[in-house]
Amino acid sequence: MIALESVEGGRAVRRALAEHPIQGPVWLCAIGKAAESMTLGAVEALGDACVGGLLITKPGHTDPRRLRGTGLETLIGGHPVPDAGSLAAGARLLTAIERAPAEATLLFLVSGGASSLAEVPIAGLGLAELQRMNRWLLGSGLPIQAMNLIRKSVSRIKAGGLLSVLAERPVRLLAISDVPGDAVGVIGSGLLVAEPDLAERVGRLDLPDWLADWTRRGLAERGTGSGRGPVTELVATLAMAQSAVAAAAGSLGQPVWRHADLIQGDAADAGRRLARALLDGEPGLHIWGGETTVRLPKSPGRGGRNQHLALAAAIELAGHENVLLMSVGTDGTDGPTEDAGALVDGHSLERAELASLDALDGLARADAGRLLEASGDLIRTGPTGTNVMDLILGLKC
Repeated sequence: MIALESVEGGRAVRRALAEHPIQGPVWLCAIGKAAESMTLGAVEALGDACVGGLLITKPGHTDPRRLRGTGLETLIGGHPVPDAGSLAAGARLLTAIERAPAEATLLFLVSGGASSLAEVPIAGLGLAELQRMNRWLLGSGLPIQAMNLIRKSVSRIKAGGLLSVLAERPVRLLAISDVPGDAVGVIGSGLLVAEPDLAERVGRLDLPDWLADWTRRGLAERGTGSGRGPVTELVATLAMAQSAVAAAAGSLGQPVWRHADLIQGDAADAGRRLARALLDGEPGLHIWGGETTVRLPKSPGRGGRNQHLALAAAIELAGHENVLLMSVGTDGTDGPTEDAGALVDGHSLERAELASLDALDGLARADAGRLLEASGDLIRTGPTGTNVMDLILGLKC
């Protein structure tokens, strides 16, 4: 909880607006999994200066009662795969910006998930095509940077595409980073970040013919985005969450080992590697973070990258005492599940075997969630109001 509180969207936005207040009326636009928490922080900081706005998030990540009386419009899009709500949100986003009060500063609040929640595709691509593309991306094993390059290439609003409707309006952009290296053009697929070399970067990717054709068509239609966007102010990052955990553990006298390397690549490989590092490492709390990938089989089971990583780690930790490893998505969800991740130990596999479940089979079928539920190791937090990639903690006593 200490890690999540340190990067909670409302707190992060209040802090940013207190340090650098906005003068005059403000119209806000929040998009992402943390849209509600960021919005509530902004409304609290702005008071009567907030003259309306638009909030776009995923199902289960907003409560209308908390926004009652704010005058803000709320839309729900699909995640991780776009749905009809995503297209409706994209269309509404364009008209809402054009109709925002001329004298107001436009305050954008962007967090992870924005790539799927609002979309305006190029001509000839509809919902069915977008869903096919995103389902392929989610099972491809590609890193988020590459996935978002592809999404940008077929979108009229991503990669700075939204800049064309801003004209010369004053704009401020606050973002929560859910991407490796805190690359601002990757967060939410860079709605306000133009990408001049987009075509070149997409051209280097090895894509199936049907998708390569779509990206070529998209790049020809949309270009690279025009205009110079606002500076992206990062109000919450993985490093902030890690620092909070390290400080809390240190204050309790716990030895802390913070590992600088960002955990990426195949989730199972990462889980095995981190478990071995924990077993071979010094006693104390080991802190990692990052975002891994899973190449899905044709008919995947239940789970997400954190559960997949945790199960692979549990195989390595089997039979060892006094070691635990936790891998969680800081947004409170892991893949297409409502679980955030899992906390495993040296006896996780024994507990799963009582339900006649095999760990290697669970990995092969991308069905880690079913096994981890049986072993009692799943973690469920609900929406957290933030999203700063995945946090991985290992404890060796």
